[in-house]
Amino acid sequence: MKKIILSIITVFLLLTAISLDVSAAKKSAKLSKEDITEMSNTIDRLTQKIYGRSLLSPQDSEELIGIKIKLDNQMLMASNPALAPLYFKAGNIYKLREMKPEAIECYQTVLENFSDTALAPKARAALEQMGVEVAAPQATEEEAESDDGV
Repeated sequence: MKKIILSIITVFLLLTAISLDVSAAKKSAKLSKEDITEMSNTIDRLTQKIYGRSLLSPQDSEELIGIKIKLDNQMLMASNPALAPLYFKAGNIYKLREMKPEAIECYQTVLENFSDTALAPKARAALEQMGVEVAAPQATEEEAESDDGV
């Protein structure tokens, strides 16, 4: 029953945050270093709560959703390697909270956008551990031509 109530609250908060953040995303062009540090600290605090077996409060869930929305909005504008650890850590939190679709989305973002980081193999392993079949990345036309010796 608690999971259902938390799910309903999470969906409500997500929809509310999306409507608020769409207009805010248009106004802000880029996340500052302070924003990234603050999000990282919040994710670390939430991770500590989960490992300490504390339940996340609705406020904690709202913070996590807000961070995910900010990350997604930033990715729409420009990819930034500093976001890879945030997506990975958020994926870990979602995975620990048994929110599989959200965890998969975070790990997939790491694989698709930050494949050259040390977190990509970890994201792949996390997905495989969750039973998600991970396809090999598609070669670009330039890579295919260089493989053919052209």
